Amino acid sequence: MRKILSIAIILCLLMTLCLTVHATAPRLVDNGELLTDAEAAQLEKKLDEISTRHGLDIVVVTVDSTGGKTPETFADDWFDYNDYGKDGILLLVSMEYSDWHISTTGYGIKVVTDAGLEYMSEHFLPMLSDGEYADAFHTFADLCDEFIAQANTGDPYDTHNLPKEPFNVVLTLIISLGIGLVAALIVTGPMKRELKSVRKQLKADAYVNSGSLKLTNAQDLFLYTKVIKTERPKSSGSSTHTSSSGNTHGGGGGKF
Repeated sequence: MRKILSIAIILCLLMTLCLTVHATAPRLVDNGELLTDAEAAQLEKKLDEISTRHGLDIVVVTVDSTGGKTPETFADDWFDYNDYGKDGILLLVSMEYSDWHISTTGYGIKVVTDAGLEYMSEHFLPMLSDGEYADAFHTFADLCDEFIAQANTGDPYDTHNLPKEPFNVVLTLIISLGIGLVAALIVTGPMKRELKSVRKQLKADAYVNSGSLKLTNAQDLFLYTKVIKTERPKSSGSSTHTSSSGNTHGGGGGKF
Protein backbone atom coordinates (compact mmCIF):
# COMPACT_ATOMS: atom_id res chain seq x y z
CA MET A 1 0.00 0.00 0.00
CA ARG A 2 2.83 2.35 0.91
CA LYS A 3 4.58 1.50 -2.36
CA ILE A 4 1.47 2.36 -4.36
CA LEU A 5 1.08 5.62 -2.43
CA SER A 6 4.70 6.54 -3.09
CA ILE A 7 4.31 5.89 -6.81
CA ALA A 8 1.15 8.03 -6.88
CA ILE A 9 2.94 10.91 -5.17
CA ILE A 10 5.85 10.67 -7.61
CA LEU A 11 3.45 10.69 -10.58
CA CYS A 12 1.70 13.78 -9.19
CA LEU A 13 5.02 15.55 -8.80
CA LEU A 14 6.03 14.64 -12.35
CA MET A 15 2.70 15.90 -13.71
CA THR A 16 3.13 19.15 -11.79
CA LEU A 17 6.64 19.53 -13.19
CA CYS A 18 5.39 18.96 -16.73
CA LEU A 19 2.63 21.49 -16.30
CA THR A 20 5.15 23.99 -14.98
CA VAL A 21 7.52 23.48 -17.90
CA HIS A 22 4.75 23.76 -20.51
CA ALA A 23 2.82 26.60 -18.89
CA THR A 24 1.48 29.22 -21.28
CA ALA A 25 3.79 32.20 -21.66
CA PRO A 26 2.49 35.48 -20.21
CA ARG A 27 0.20 37.34 -22.55
CA LEU A 28 1.63 40.67 -21.42
CA VAL A 29 5.39 41.17 -21.65
CA ASP A 30 6.27 44.77 -20.81
CA ASN A 31 10.04 44.71 -21.29
CA GLY A 32 9.82 48.30 -22.50
CA GLU A 33 8.43 49.28 -19.08
CA LEU A 34 5.65 51.39 -20.55
CA LEU A 35 3.05 50.50 -17.91
CA THR A 36 2.74 50.94 -14.17
CA ASP A 37 2.30 47.82 -12.05
CA ALA A 38 -1.41 48.56 -11.66
CA GLU A 39 -1.88 49.15 -15.39
CA ALA A 40 0.00 45.96 -16.23
CA ALA A 41 -2.06 43.85 -13.82
CA GLN A 42 -5.34 45.20 -15.19
CA LEU A 43 -4.30 44.69 -18.81
CA GLU A 44 -2.96 41.19 -18.25
CA LYS A 45 -6.23 40.21 -16.58
CA LYS A 46 -8.18 41.44 -19.61
CA LEU A 47 -5.87 39.67 -22.08
CA ASP A 48 -6.16 36.39 -20.16
CA GLU A 49 -9.95 36.65 -19.92
CA ILE A 50 -10.46 37.34 -23.63
CA SER A 51 -7.93 34.69 -24.65
CA THR A 52 -9.48 32.01 -22.45
CA ARG A 53 -13.03 32.83 -23.51
CA HIS A 54 -12.23 32.64 -27.23
CA GLY A 55 -9.51 29.98 -27.16
CA LEU A 56 -7.11 32.31 -28.96
CA ASP A 57 -4.05 34.02 -27.45
CA ILE A 58 -4.17 37.83 -27.42
CA VAL A 59 -0.64 39.03 -26.60
CA VAL A 60 0.99 42.44 -26.04
CA VAL A 61 4.79 42.70 -26.08
CA THR A 62 6.80 45.88 -25.53
CA VAL A 63 10.59 46.06 -25.97
CA ASP A 64 13.28 48.71 -26.10
CA SER A 65 14.73 47.20 -29.29
CA THR A 66 14.17 44.28 -31.65
CA GLY A 67 17.90 43.50 -31.62
CA GLY A 68 18.43 43.99 -35.33
CA LYS A 69 15.40 41.96 -36.41
CA THR A 70 12.59 43.52 -38.38
CA PRO A 71 9.45 44.14 -36.30
CA GLU A 72 7.66 41.49 -38.36
CA THR A 73 10.32 38.83 -37.74
CA PHE A 74 10.58 39.70 -34.05
CA ALA A 75 6.81 39.53 -33.53
CA ASP A 76 6.44 36.25 -35.44
CA ASP A 77 9.36 34.62 -33.63
CA TRP A 78 8.13 35.78 -30.23
CA PHE A 79 4.82 34.06 -30.76
CA ASP A 80 6.32 30.92 -32.31
CA TYR A 81 9.04 30.30 -29.74
CA ASN A 82 7.32 31.24 -26.48
CA ASP A 83 4.87 28.39 -25.99
CA TYR A 84 1.66 30.11 -27.06
CA GLY A 85 -1.12 28.22 -28.81
CA LYS A 86 -1.66 27.66 -32.53
CA ASP A 87 -4.07 30.60 -32.83
CA GLY A 88 -3.23 34.12 -31.82
CA ILE A 89 -2.95 37.87 -32.34
CA LEU A 90 0.19 39.59 -31.01
CA LEU A 91 0.85 43.32 -30.81
CA LEU A 92 4.52 44.31 -30.65
CA VAL A 93 5.67 47.81 -29.68
CA SER A 94 9.38 48.59 -30.03
CA MET A 95 10.49 51.95 -28.67
CA GLU A 96 13.88 52.23 -30.43
CA TYR A 97 12.43 53.40 -33.75
CA SER A 98 8.77 53.76 -32.73
CA ASP A 99 7.75 50.53 -34.45
CA TRP A 100 4.56 48.58 -34.00
CA HIS A 101 3.54 45.30 -35.58
CA ILE A 102 0.61 42.92 -35.32
CA SER A 103 1.38 39.25 -35.98
CA THR A 104 -1.51 36.86 -36.52
CA THR A 105 -1.40 33.08 -36.74
CA GLY A 106 -3.89 30.25 -37.11
CA TYR A 107 -7.47 31.44 -36.63
CA GLY A 108 -6.09 34.91 -35.90
CA ILE A 109 -5.32 35.29 -39.62
CA LYS A 110 -9.02 34.90 -40.40
CA VAL A 111 -10.01 37.25 -37.58
CA VAL A 112 -7.79 40.17 -38.63
CA THR A 113 -8.00 40.78 -42.38
CA ASP A 114 -5.89 43.44 -44.07
CA ALA A 115 -8.82 45.87 -43.95
CA GLY A 116 -9.50 44.92 -40.35
CA LEU A 117 -5.88 45.55 -39.37
CA GLU A 118 -6.03 49.04 -40.86
CA TYR A 119 -9.24 49.74 -38.95
CA MET A 120 -7.75 48.52 -35.67
CA SER A 121 -4.55 50.53 -36.05
CA GLU A 122 -6.48 53.72 -36.77
CA HIS A 123 -8.06 53.38 -33.33
CA PHE A 124 -5.06 52.61 -31.13
CA LEU A 125 -2.19 54.38 -32.97
CA PRO A 126 -3.16 57.93 -31.90
CA MET A 127 -2.95 56.78 -28.27
CA LEU A 128 0.45 55.18 -28.85
CA SER A 129 1.72 58.38 -30.44
CA ASP A 130 0.50 60.40 -27.45
CA GLY A 131 2.16 58.06 -24.97
CA GLU A 132 -1.17 56.74 -23.67
CA TYR A 133 0.09 53.16 -23.73
CA ALA A 134 -2.40 51.57 -21.34
CA ASP A 135 -5.36 53.04 -23.26
CA ALA A 136 -3.84 51.91 -26.58
CA PHE A 137 -3.38 48.33 -25.37
CA HIS A 138 -6.86 48.16 -23.85
CA THR A 139 -8.31 49.43 -27.13
CA PHE A 140 -6.35 46.76 -29.01
CA ALA A 141 -7.64 44.04 -26.67
CA ASP A 142 -11.25 45.23 -26.94
CA LEU A 143 -11.04 45.33 -30.73
CA CYS A 144 -9.61 41.80 -30.78
CA ASP A 145 -12.55 40.66 -28.65
CA GLU A 146 -15.01 42.30 -31.05
CA PHE A 147 -13.24 41.01 -34.17
CA ILE A 148 -13.09 37.42 -32.89
CA ALA A 149 -16.80 37.47 -32.09
CA GLN A 150 -17.53 38.73 -35.61
CA ALA A 151 -15.29 36.10 -37.22
CA ASN A 152 -17.15 33.41 -35.28
CA THR A 153 -20.29 34.34 -37.24
CA GLY A 154 -18.53 33.21 -40.42
CA ASP A 155 -18.23 36.73 -41.83
CA PRO A 156 -15.09 38.39 -40.38
CA TYR A 157 -14.73 42.15 -40.56
CA ASP A 158 -13.43 43.14 -43.99
CA THR A 159 -13.85 45.84 -46.60
CA HIS A 160 -17.61 45.28 -46.92
CA ASN A 161 -18.63 45.17 -43.27
CA LEU A 162 -16.21 47.08 -41.05
CA PRO A 163 -17.77 48.47 -37.85
CA LYS A 164 -19.56 51.76 -38.37
CA GLU A 165 -18.45 54.77 -36.38
CA PRO A 166 -21.09 56.33 -34.08
CA PHE A 167 -23.06 58.99 -35.97
CA ASN A 168 -23.38 62.27 -34.08
CA VAL A 169 -26.55 63.81 -35.52
CA VAL A 170 -26.40 67.08 -33.57
CA LEU A 171 -22.76 67.78 -34.36
CA THR A 172 -23.24 66.92 -38.02
CA LEU A 173 -26.27 69.23 -38.24
CA ILE A 174 -24.41 72.13 -36.63
CA ILE A 175 -21.43 71.71 -38.95
CA SER A 176 -23.69 71.49 -42.02
CA LEU A 177 -25.61 74.63 -41.06
CA GLY A 178 -22.37 76.49 -40.41
CA ILE A 179 -20.90 75.51 -43.77
CA GLY A 180 -24.14 76.44 -45.54
CA LEU A 181 -24.27 79.86 -43.87
CA VAL A 182 -20.67 80.70 -44.73
CA ALA A 183 -21.16 79.57 -48.34
CA ALA A 184 -24.32 81.66 -48.67
CA LEU A 185 -22.58 84.78 -47.37
CA ILE A 186 -19.67 84.29 -49.76
CA VAL A 187 -21.95 83.88 -52.76
CA THR A 188 -24.55 86.57 -52.01
CA GLY A 189 -22.18 89.21 -50.64
CA PRO A 190 -20.82 90.43 -54.02
CA MET A 191 -24.28 90.13 -55.60
CA LYS A 192 -25.77 92.35 -52.93
CA ARG A 193 -23.13 95.04 -53.48
CA GLU A 194 -23.80 95.05 -57.24
CA LEU A 195 -27.53 95.60 -56.72
CA LYS A 196 -27.36 98.85 -54.76
CA SER A 197 -28.64 100.87 -57.77
CA VAL A 198 -31.54 98.54 -58.45
CA ARG A 199 -35.03 99.63 -57.40
CA LYS A 200 -38.16 97.58 -56.97
CA GLN A 201 -40.57 97.82 -59.96
CA LEU A 202 -44.33 97.72 -59.62
CA LYS A 203 -45.03 95.82 -62.86
CA ALA A 204 -43.48 92.56 -64.00
CA ASP A 205 -42.98 93.72 -67.61
CA ALA A 206 -40.63 96.41 -66.36
CA TYR A 207 -37.99 93.71 -65.90
CA VAL A 208 -38.05 92.73 -69.61
CA ASN A 209 -36.71 94.87 -72.44
CA SER A 210 -39.45 95.58 -74.91
CA GLY A 211 -39.29 93.23 -77.93
CA SER A 212 -36.34 91.25 -76.59
CA LEU A 213 -38.21 88.00 -75.89
CA LYS A 214 -39.57 86.05 -78.86
CA LEU A 215 -40.25 82.42 -77.93
CA THR A 216 -41.63 80.52 -80.93
CA ASN A 217 -40.99 76.89 -79.98
CA ALA A 218 -39.66 74.84 -77.05
CA GLN A 219 -38.83 71.12 -77.01
CA ASP A 220 -36.76 68.75 -74.84
CA LEU A 221 -34.83 66.05 -76.69
CA PHE A 222 -33.49 62.99 -74.76
CA LEU A 223 -30.22 61.96 -76.38
CA TYR A 224 -28.73 59.05 -74.38
CA THR A 225 -27.73 57.81 -70.96
CA LYS A 226 -24.53 56.12 -69.84
CA VAL A 227 -24.20 53.90 -66.77
CA ILE A 228 -20.83 52.70 -65.52
CA LYS A 229 -20.83 49.83 -63.04
CA THR A 230 -17.77 49.00 -60.96
CA GLU A 231 -17.66 45.74 -59.06
CA ARG A 232 -17.00 46.29 -55.36
CA PRO A 233 -14.81 43.59 -53.85
CA LYS A 234 -16.49 41.85 -50.93
CA SER A 235 -13.27 40.78 -49.26
CA SER A 236 -9.63 41.77 -49.21
CA GLY A 237 -8.70 38.76 -47.09
CA SER A 238 -5.44 38.52 -45.19
CA SER A 239 -1.94 38.71 -46.63
CA THR A 240 0.30 35.98 -45.22
CA HIS A 241 3.97 34.99 -45.07
CA THR A 242 6.10 32.24 -43.56
CA SER A 243 8.15 32.87 -40.42
CA SER A 244 11.59 31.47 -39.58
CA SER A 245 9.92 28.55 -37.79
CA GLY A 246 7.98 27.62 -40.92
CA ASN A 247 4.64 28.79 -39.53
CA THR A 248 2.22 30.93 -41.52
CA HIS A 249 1.54 34.42 -40.21
CA GLY A 250 -0.52 37.41 -41.24
CA GLY A 251 -0.60 40.97 -39.97
CA GLY A 252 1.27 44.19 -40.59
CA GLY A 253 2.68 47.25 -38.90
CA GLY A 254 4.37 50.62 -39.18
CA LYS A 255 5.49 53.61 -37.12
CA PHE A 256 3.72 55.47 -34.34
